[in-house]
Amino acid sequence: MNSAAIQSGRTTVKKDLIEPRTLKGFRDYLPSAMIPREQLIETAKSVYRSYGFSPIDTPALEYTEILTGKGGTESDKQMFRFEQGGRDVAMRFDLTVPFARFAAQNIGELGTPFKRYHVGTVWRGERPQKGRYREFVQCDFDTIGTTSNSADIETLFIIHDLMVKIGFSDFTIHINNRKILNGLLESLDLQSRLAEVLRALDKLPKIGADAVIKEMQEQGDLTQQQAEKVISLTTVEGSTAEILNSLEKQLTGNECGEQGVAYLREVFDAVGKAGIVSDRIVLDPSIARGLDYYTGTIYETFLNQLPGIGSVCSGGRYDNLAELFTTQQLPGVGASLGLDRLLAAMQELNLLDEISTPAPILVTQMDAKYTPDYLRIARDLRMYGFYVEVYPDTKAIKKQFKYANRHGFKIVIVAGDDEFEKQEWQVKDMQTGTQTAVRKEELLEHIRRILA
Repeated sequence: MNSAAIQSGRTTVKKDLIEPRTLKGFRDYLPSAMIPREQLIETAKSVYRSYGFSPIDTPALEYTEILTGKGGTESDKQMFRFEQGGRDVAMRFDLTVPFARFAAQNIGELGTPFKRYHVGTVWRGERPQKGRYREFVQCDFDTIGTTSNSADIETLFIIHDLMVKIGFSDFTIHINNRKILNGLLESLDLQSRLAEVLRALDKLPKIGADAVIKEMQEQGDLTQQQAEKVISLTTVEGSTAEILNSLEKQLTGNECGEQGVAYLREVFDAVGKAGIVSDRIVLDPSIARGLDYYTGTIYETFLNQLPGIGSVCSGGRYDNLAELFTTQQLPGVGASLGLDRLLAAMQELNLLDEISTPAPILVTQMDAKYTPDYLRIARDLRMYGFYVEVYPDTKAIKKQFKYANRHGFKIVIVAGDDEFEKQEWQVKDMQTGTQTAVRKEELLEHIRRILA
């Protein structure tokens, strides 16, 4: 333990200091990290709102019975669970399960269909890795109370629009339908092996088909022939039309599987009519989404420049989740933006500005007698919607510019005796290094030009 000396009169007292540290898998966010996070969250909210989704929130803690058994055994293992006041409680591992509970509890007041978005922190005790932490924020949107395929198609459109609005063009949304896999397992009389098959398929990109077949045999008790049929279905290649035709042929006679293929045909028809770049939407029978509660269309989004970072926006249809909490039918579909993973990717691709202030404008202080005037200049600019910071002290101008550089201000305003006498301000564009004397009445337009 560290110690510090505290002097009181003639007596020196040693005080033990607690070492400042964070838990493994958790992190602090400095302004330089928090500002782009907030910007990304606001972008996501704006896209969700444009489709008519409303905000909600739910508690971080739920009764453990609400959460367990909903995301599979792996999610149960990763759950932060403890006893508090004699109650068995756990921290939410995603926002979808709490939403199912929320909907069951409040749907009488909300009505159906209900479209919601939810930005909130979740916790999973998984192994920390690049772009993945044990505490992270999800940006979810869901439509509940309808089985219409148009809601699934709209979910795909939102994911696409969200990626474009964030600033990406080189990305791919992989889609599939769980009814296809469910239909195959039905035809093989393996419905009870769904969880084991899903866990194995989730590892397909990492360990390959042979290893997945072996795991399905060992963990799911499938025969080699059954496991090979699953792999054959999930590794079909070709154009979208060729894959759909192949899936339809393999699933002939199974109603569930045929319905999954029909839904995907509708999705791709809508994509074409919407004018979405066709290369961005890929039919991928290999994606299964490891969570047990998905029942229909599923989505995973990858950055083509960084495929190894994993999906940055995922989700799917879940028609039976809410029935655990109510007898009312509340089918749902939605997706979640992987905020931290996407930010890690954006940082690696140098897409984040190096700033640690939300205000692009800094007003310096040259002389304390003008402090009210500096504050007034900043206030006037804020009235026009600009974010402005006033440096709090009349330190050397060199130190104030050093502060401006360190925090990433785009504009610095300087005014002393001469400027106040002439009623013009020195405005420095920090990106170009150009400093210009600007008349008071022209200041607003000059700043707009620089920031534009």
